[in-house]
Amino acid sequence: MRVLLIGANGYLGRFVADRLLADPAVQLTALGRGDDADVRFDLASGSPGALTRFLDAVHPGVVINCAGATRGGARELTRHNTVAVATVCEALRRSGCGARLVQIGCGAEYGPSQPGSSTAEDAVPRPGGPYGVSKLAATELVLGSGLDAVVLRVFSPAGPGTPAGSPLGRLAEALRRAMQSGDGELKLGGLGVQRDFIDVRDVARAVHAASLSAAQGVINIGSGRAVRLRDAAAVLARVAGYGGTLHELDGPPGPMRSAIGPPRTEADHGAPVAYPYPDGCGSWQQADVRTARDRLGWRPRINLEESLADIWMEAACRI
Repeated sequence: MRVLLIGANGYLGRFVADRLLADPAVQLTALGRGDDADVRFDLASGSPGALTRFLDAVHPGVVINCAGATRGGARELTRHNTVAVATVCEALRRSGCGARLVQIGCGAEYGPSQPGSSTAEDAVPRPGGPYGVSKLAATELVLGSGLDAVVLRVFSPAGPGTPAGSPLGRLAEALRRAMQSGDGELKLGGLGVQRDFIDVRDVARAVHAASLSAAQGVINIGSGRAVRLRDAAAVLARVAGYGGTLHELDGPPGPMRSAIGPPRTEADHGAPVAYPYPDGCGSWQQADVRTARDRLGWRPRINLEESLADIWMEAACRI
């Protein structure tokens, strides 16, 4: 099976590439903006015609799109998450390769949900921010394209490679700083949100399974269990061997002192500002993952403690 992987050097794409390369039946070609891609192409600015010519030359059986942006303004997010997917869909429609498309979506497309509930694929999406809006628009383009396509809505990925600027990455960095300076108390804010964390290696397994399946439409990829961020912080502290006290800052709405806010600056006087959890999904999100089980034969295998241990190992190695 010849597979074209777009975004192989991204957070999720690296693990998808590793998973595919471990399958001797897969012939993998990586397309991306970086110098280490097999083929350099920018989906946000390249033309569908140019991509069509490449598809006709390579003739993949499956195209997997892991590319996209998680940060930036609405314009940048739209370019990299929506316009880019429109280019892929149009190129596949024009091409004679007949490839199947596996698009990586996200749980942020759903927006806030009722605490205690599990969000299934038939829920009405109401994204709470520009990132979720841009990803939802991409999903709608894929579903309306007429292609053989599936969208995997990945909830909150965790594990090795977790960006240092993400909430879990910031928790690990705050612990590292506290241990390095010998602080016996770590003050944290914004830990009340609950998210469905799923290990990136389990995500890669789901992508591999989706590329081999005939499943179409939207499929949730998550653990099926919401975890409070303060509980994740406690697990991180345990695996890090932090002997101090975690003190959660309670306060009125608005800016608060927090160790998981933006990096410290002298102007902050050691007290960075906490921002809301950046996915626009409110206080609670939990995936209903029965469709992935039934249609892909997929279940998560890696528990959150192992994911957090890998996050801590990388944070501890930073100088």
